[in-house]
Amino acid sequence: MTLLKVSDVDVHYGPVRILTHVSLEINEGEIVSLLGGNGAGKTTTVRTIAGLVWPSSGKITFHDKDISRWPAYRRVEEGLVMVPEGRKTFPTLSVLENLEMGSFLKKSKARRTESLDRVMQMFPILAERSSQPAGTLSGGQQQMLAIGRGLMSLPTMLIFDEPSLGLAPIIVNEIFAAIREANKAGVTVLLVEQNVHRALAMSHRAYVLEEGTVALSGAADELSKDDYIRRLYLGLE
Repeated sequence: MTLLKVSDVDVHYGPVRILTHVSLEINEGEIVSLLGGNGAGKTTTVRTIAGLVWPSSGKITFHDKDISRWPAYRRVEEGLVMVPEGRKTFPTLSVLENLEMGSFLKKSKARRTESLDRVMQMFPILAERSSQPAGTLSGGQQQMLAIGRGLMSLPTMLIFDEPSLGLAPIIVNEIFAAIREANKAGVTVLLVEQNVHRALAMSHRAYVLEEGTVALSGAADELSKDDYIRRLYLGLE
């Protein structure tokens, strides 16, 4: 069943068109990757889906509801939550306070204790450092915190924008394991990721953006064998 549908979406920043007729669909329970080089429009696409940017034209539906002009907080209430690039934690607040910030809406606040237990089990280091200011955590720990905060909102769908950016390989493994665990628990995932090989390996399907438009799409395992993808994004002949 289709959970999210983006139909012929254009986005402008002032007079400059960034996205042109972007269309994609994500089904319930899937992990779908959004790939492309720098400046391809990946972050603009996910920001538009999350409600941080509004489309100039086109339509976005979620749970069969037209959310094209919904503010971001209303999309969160509906279960559409974004884990932004660069973590964006609240550095002076404690780890626990950061997590609680993810559960202020009525539905998620009622289940805050349950959600905290789940996040602490997923990331034990956050339990150990629950009273520590978020700004004193390592980059990897802050990414765990950002994911945990997203899960506290009880999302139906999580959008990840470059979750492995700038992290050590061992931490990247933990981050990808957490994304898989969230998906197994029923959370649909849209993943923007610079590590194309890892992204395709864990995804069901993928879309490739070039210059603000969808250039390729298909099953992840098929795209990983595509000569164009292998040459341009995987560095393989």
